[in-house]
Amino acid sequence: MRTIYVKPQKNWYVIDAEGKELGRVAVAAANILRGKNKPEYMPNEDMGDYVIIINAEKAALTGNKAQDKMYRRVSGYAGGMKEENYLETVARKPTYPMEHAIKGMLPKGSLGRKIFTNLHVYAGSEHPHAAQKPVQVEI
Repeated sequence: MRTIYVKPQKNWYVIDAEGKELGRVAVAAANILRGKNKPEYMPNEDMGDYVIIINAEKAALTGNKAQDKMYRRVSGYAGGMKEENYLETVARKPTYPMEHAIKGMLPKGSLGRKIFTNLHVYAGSEHPHAAQKPVQVEI
């Protein structure tokens, strides 16, 4: 007897992050990307859907996190670590904090890298995926 794996149809979802907490939007997006909202979820397969996040630069942080939360990157040279807080990071690259939060919630390795390609984050309210007829998700 052989086990049959059926790959489900991948759907498109859009999440509006304006005024929503960054972490809560990231958790909802990561669960949809992994496929945890489906009954046929398997942790070792890419069972998730496509996620579009709009207004990523307008996501809210609670407390003093906008000044206290630090993002670090290293150039590889001695003394080459650069630090900047959330506000500076959003000014430089508006979609990075949302992508960084979601990527940290996905599995590490080749499966996580594959799943991350199903995520599309946009700083503004417009996105070029209207032809896929995405479904609005409320957080």
